[in-house]
This record gives sequence, structure tokens and C-alpha cells, in this order.
Amino acid sequence: MQRLQVLKGAFCGLDPIQQQLVIGSAVAAGGILIHLLYKRRQVKSIPLGEGWWGAGQKPLSEDEQIHPFEVQTSDEEIEDLHERIDRTRYTESLEDGCFHYGFNSTYLKKVVSYWRHKFDWKKQVAALNKYPHFKTKIEGLDVHYVHVRPPRRENQTVVPLMLVHGWPGSFYEFYKILPLLTENRDGLAFEVICPSIPGYGFSDAPRKQGFDSLAAARVFLTLMERLGFSQFYLQGGDWGSLITTNMSQMKPMCVKGLHLNMINVRMGFSVMFSLMIGSYLPFLVGFSREDVRRLFPFFEKNVYGILRETGYFHIQATKPDTAGCGGNDSPVGLAAYILEKFSTWTDNSNRALADGGLERKFSLDDVLTNVMIYWTTGSIVSSMRFYKENFKSNPDNRVDAKVGITVPTGLAAFPAELRHCPKSWARHRYQNIYSYTFMPRGGHFAAFEEPQLLANDIVQFVKKVEKF
Repeated sequence: MQRLQVLKGAFCGLDPIQQQLVIGSAVAAGGILIHLLYKRRQVKSIPLGEGWWGAGQKPLSEDEQIHPFEVQTSDEEIEDLHERIDRTRYTESLEDGCFHYGFNSTYLKKVVSYWRHKFDWKKQVAALNKYPHFKTKIEGLDVHYVHVRPPRRENQTVVPLMLVHGWPGSFYEFYKILPLLTENRDGLAFEVICPSIPGYGFSDAPRKQGFDSLAAARVFLTLMERLGFSQFYLQGGDWGSLITTNMSQMKPMCVKGLHLNMINVRMGFSVMFSLMIGSYLPFLVGFSREDVRRLFPFFEKNVYGILRETGYFHIQATKPDTAGCGGNDSPVGLAAYILEKFSTWTDNSNRALADGGLERKFSLDDVLTNVMIYWTTGSIVSSMRFYKENFKSNPDNRVDAKVGITVPTGLAAFPAELRHCPKSWARHRYQNIYSYTFMPRGGHFAAFEEPQLLANDIVQFVKKVEKF
């Protein structure tokens, strides 16, 4: 109160011209502040853009009908697989090499023996067809998706939700979580759409250069619009995390909520500063004890550890067509390349195990079904090209790197994910975080590894947004 009296006295002591200058300055400052607050609250978006990814010239019109699709196989397809498996030439594994050098060939022989003599692809095809599949033409590509509706019940709110996979996964990663999401939970259930990224599985591969996460985001937004959804939720990990983030940036008014189990942020000054002092004074940079445990020692976990696991990344982001030739021709080579990721990315300590810990979280039927989706569609090369398209130039210079995400966001931080992102870092990019959960267990393939944990976190996030 005394300060106000002093200010009032000082103001009254000014001559009229000086008083007008003070008032004008105050009004201007207030106007600037209001403008800045308004601009901050404005929902920013990035351009949708346009594209055509089919062969040849873009036609004047495109078939927008939705067609039922069924996964099929034949005796000839299976015989060809078996013949190729029988001609495999193996390399002898190193003594005590475990998975430090990649997929251990001694254990690989056991997996391949199961694949050749016990794995029933026809049975797995029937399992794939358990849920309804569809295709529709978007930007010159036949886009495949699974669409599962919940059973009808009274007093039930049905929320549309798109789940987007990554590499080297597929829509099949979500088969264990689908029944958990479509069941009624306190009056809430999900209608789930699981598309295949173009170039993966049963979606057409782009025939032209440039199909990146922005193009995939636009295609999936078109898909949701074609299905009649004006508002919906999104969930993703790996590439699915980036694609759904881009969808949220393109049409934030359509995305009611975004849930991610892989969180990527730019390594700016504030992030680097927090790393310098975070292990000593975590509270000053917003780190929790769990953040410190997961982040440090930083160089071991986030530099050397990442270098050990990203050799594939550099190859696929530069010469995918060269690297993919072997996997496209050899089923055993393809299995080794893909399944090594399902071993190490589930828990990097699996590198020290002779069997890579592969069957600790997965059945061989499940992981081989995922491999078969790549094998039967011949999509390993086109899936690898997605890295090249997204890293042709510095990703920090892309339009999506410069626009924050304003939609309600839920983040699930799994302890064995390739890289940990604290909530304090995530806030730099995701500006409306409703929930951030330290998951008790699980790694990169969250829906495949821990479907119940992930489903629970999605449900609690949506309930917060919907105010259940």
C-alpha cells in the first residue's frame, strides 16, 4: 500500500505532458502484453500440403470408396518360404557372443527350425482376419487399416482412436490391446482404427520420392475424415509418435487428445543445461528422482547406448535399397534383422543373453507373424525408405520442428525405451500435458509387450480429457 502511495505521489508531481507520456507508455506496454498472451493462446498449425504417390501421372479423379480386405495366403507362398529357409547358409556364432554382435546364429537356428516345422501361417492368417480389414485409395495409394468397433451397450460413450505403429512393427502389434480398448470401462469404450503406414505391410508403397511423416499424417487425416470422424484421439510410438504428432499439428481442432509412448524433443540449450546440473541439483531443472535414475550416467545411457543401437538407423537413412536387398530375398536374413530389434529394444540387457530374451515377452508365433507380414508383402525395403525420406535434410529445419503441440497430451514413459524424456523436456514441445506416467516396466514395443499397462494409461488420459 505504501508503494502505491509513493507511485501516486510521484505521478501527481509530474507535469501534464509527462503524465500523458507515462499513461501512453503504460497503455502500450499493456497492449503488447495482451497481444503476446493472445498469440501464445492461439492454436498454431502447420500446412496440410498435398501429394500424389502412385505410379505415373495423377488422374483427374480418384476412387474414394472403402473396400473390405482379407489377408490371404497359398500353398505356393508357403512352399516358396520353406524352400528358401532350407537353402539358408548360416554363420557360426562367436563363443559367448550372446546378442552383443546382433542376432546370435545358434539361437537363430532354433527360431528358424520352429518357423519351418511348427509355425502355422494359415492359422495365423485366420488370426489376422479375426478383426475387419479394409483398404481405401488416398493420394494414389491403397491404404490398409483394421477397424474395430466395441459391442453396443446402453449408457456408453464411444470414442474414436487411431493407433499408429512404427518400424519394424506393424498393425499386428495392437492385436493384444484391441480387446482391452473396445471393452466398456465405466461407460467408456473405443472404436479403434489401426492403419498400416504406406510402404509397410498391406498398404501400398509410395512410387515417388519424398513420402515422409508429414505425408503419412496427411494421408491418415484423410482416412479419418473419410470414415466420418470429425474429432478423434491418436496414439503412437516409434514412427507412430511422429506421425500422430504431425497430425495434431496439422489439424489440432480435430484431435481431442494425443497419447504417446515414445517422446522426442530437440536438444536445445535448456535441455543441455539440465543435463549439466541435473544429476547434482535435479529439483532446479524439474527432474524427479526417477528421471535421474533413467537419465544418468548420461553418456553411458544416452550417447554410447544409443550408438550401440542405431547402426541400422544410419544405414536406412542413407542407403535403404542396398541394405534391404538381403532381407527381401532371404526370409532368415529378414527374421534376424527384425527380431534382433524385438530382443534388444524390449530390454537392452538382453544383449547379454544367448537367446536375446526374445521369448521372455513374446511368443515365437507372435514375432514370426510380424516377420511374415513383411515377408509376404515384400515391404522391408519400402519400410526402410521411410528413414531416408525423413532424414534427407536436417529435421530441425522442418516446419513441424518449429511449431509446438497444443492438443491435450498424455505421455507414457516406459523404463526400457531407447531414450528417456523427462516431463520438463517434453513441455518444450508438448504444451498441454494432461498426464505423464512413469510406467513400471516395458520397452519400445509397448502395445505388444505390455498391452494392459498401455491400455490403462490411455483410458486414464482420455477420462481426464473427457472429464469422466
